[in-house]
This record gives sequence, C-alpha cells and structure tokens, in this order.
Amino acid sequence: MIECAGLHYSYDGTHDALDGVSLTIADGEFVSVLGGNGSGKSTLARHLDALLVPDSGHVTVDGLDTATHRNVYDIRSRVGLVFQNPDDQIVAGIVEDDVAFGPENLGVPTGELRARVTEALAAVGLSGFDRRETASLSGGQKQRLALAGVLAMRPQTLVLDEASSMLDPRGRATLMRACHRLHSQGMSIVMITHFMEEAAEAERVVVLSHGRVALDGTPDEVFSQADALASLGLDIPMPYRVGLELREKLPGLTPRVTVDTMLGELQAQAAQRGQAPLGTTTAQRAQAPSGASGAEGSCALRVEDVSFAYERGACPALRDI
Repeated sequence: MIECAGLHYSYDGTHDALDGVSLTIADGEFVSVLGGNGSGKSTLARHLDALLVPDSGHVTVDGLDTATHRNVYDIRSRVGLVFQNPDDQIVAGIVEDDVAFGPENLGVPTGELRARVTEALAAVGLSGFDRRETASLSGGQKQRLALAGVLAMRPQTLVLDEASSMLDPRGRATLMRACHRLHSQGMSIVMITHFMEEAAEAERVVVLSHGRVALDGTPDEVFSQADALASLGLDIPMPYRVGLELREKLPGLTPRVTVDTMLGELQAQAAQRGQAPLGTTTAQRAQAPSGASGAEGSCALRVEDVSFAYERGACPALRDI
C-alpha cells in the first residue's frame, strides 16, 4: 500500500529530518511508529499523504508517486491523516458540516453523505452531536471529531499522528477499539504514538531515531530490546517491564507486551504450578462496578457544585461537580 525508498527530507536544507528512510506498509497492515522528539515521526506522516514530498528518494501510495502533482487528489482519497492538534483540521462551525466536508469534496451523493456522517460520528462516540457548534467541544471531543471527518471519507489507509495525545485514558481506549475494528475490516493503520501500550497493540512496530529507522519488527521483537530502546530515550510497555521483573522469580515466564497477554502468561504459569487462577482480563474489569479506593488525606483542593459550558446555552462540559 505504501512504499518509502531512500526518503530524504530537510526543512532548512541543512539538517535531514528524514535521512534515508526505507519502509513498506502492506495493504491491511497495522503499524505503530515510535520515536523521541525530533525523530522524524510527524515528518514521515506528512509524506504519506503528499503534504510533503521528498527532497530525494520516493514515496508511493497504492502505486502512485506522491511527487507527481496530478496524483495528489487520488492519494488523499486513499490516505486519511489525523493531526495531533484537532484545530488544525476542523473547518466548519457545525459538527455535521465538518464531518461532511471531506466526502462532499469527493463528490459523495447527498443521500450517502448523511449515512456516512451518522456512521462516522457513531464510530467515535459523538452520536447526537450533529448540530453542536465545533467551538463548544472540549479538546478530546474535537480530536474525535477530526477522526470522524477522516473516517467519513473511507480511506484505505488511516494515519494517526499522535492523535490520542489529547484524549483521556477512556478516550484512548475508544480510539484503539475503533482502530482495531477498522483494521479487521481491511483498513491499513499507521499509528504514530508515544504511548507504549498503544504501540504494543499493533502488528508491527517501527522505531525512528534522528530520521532513520532504528528498529522494525513485531511488538515482542522490538520491546524485548529494552537496552536499545532506553538508549533512544524510550521505555517499554508496563506489562513487559513487569514480566521482566517477575522472570527473576519465575524463570519459565515469557514477558508479554499487553495486559491481557501478560495476564494469560501468568495464568498459564499458575496452572502449571497447580495454583488458583489469578487476575481478571480487561473485558472483565470493564464490566466490574467502579468504586472509590484509598484513604482520604488532608484537603489540598476542593471543588463544590461547579458547572461549566464553553458557550452560553451549550451542553455543560461539567455539571454540579
């Protein structure tokens, strides 16, 4: 679906933001891209839908060269890019108009347009927000709106440039579920992120450093190289770190990169030792009732009966907190 070959790009003509990147992404593949600040992640993302074109080397999308101007419309019909800052791509004052903007410019018929808007808003958890003003949305809601606008165009490849950075943990979980659903339907996903746990859910992890590909492999292959990642200023996912520490007491244990796979490994170890099953899966935790925990200390901050709306008359973002 996407091929980068010997990709070089410089913003100032002196220092390469991308320095000879060669990378292929297969049709239907789920790839996560990691790297520290200045590693070239966002620059790479902007090359994938021809917002930037290489100084040398080439990028092709579904066989179309991004440097050929007449290909740009077709490339952007195939690749949807969601930016880190949603304000960079919200173009309309009303939610449904913003979601409709992309497919409208692709010539989607009016009848189908309505269905696409409804479907995209539902996919990101914004059903019922159709007539809301975009300026009245919170930062996380704007990020979900930006994603809905891209999904309504039904691209073959979705590129997320740290699109989860403004979302809370529940919002990030919703985004990941949406990505897995789209991937199961055959969409290629390129997720640029700084959350290790998100990267661990991809099929493949690519690590950039100083504009070059430093590591490339399955999550297990990449995250098993803890020392190499540390030298690049990157951590390993919490479940894998826990597994490494537990392996000192359980020599047969294999560290895993996600909570559920690590828990499965621990349960297998417990079964081998004839011990009772331990822990719960993510799905079981989601169904469990929530409750307060921990002792209450001296009050450092008190909030009472606070309500807030971004605009007069808009739906409150806070209600009697």
